[in-house]
Amino acid sequence: MLDTRDATPLPDWLEQLANSGLAPLAGVATALRKDQHAVAQGITTPHNSGVNEGRITDVKLQKRIMAGRAGVPLLRHRVVLIAHLRRRYADRPTTVPRLAMAPDI
Repeated sequence: MLDTRDATPLPDWLEQLANSGLAPLAGVATALRKDQHAVAQGITTPHNSGVNEGRITDVKLQKRIMAGRAGVPLLRHRVVLIAHLRRRYADRPTTVPRLAMAPDI
């Protein structure tokens, strides 16, 4: 569904989850059914909030690391620094390191 951005199989998939006999999967199906329209919109639209979620994760991580030992100015400085580093290195292409080949003996 996610690869093709097609939410038409969603109701059948939720039914299969609910009838799987596994309580956690049935719970997921029940939760997704409560807001099925939003789930379908999330599947079919090309937009995502990945960048925002990443920034929120950074803020929470810094808050936990510092654990009340510093004030808001230092927390803000560290979060801005992390955002800058993410932007700086996000544009770099990822390369696979070459394995060093042993010379023929």
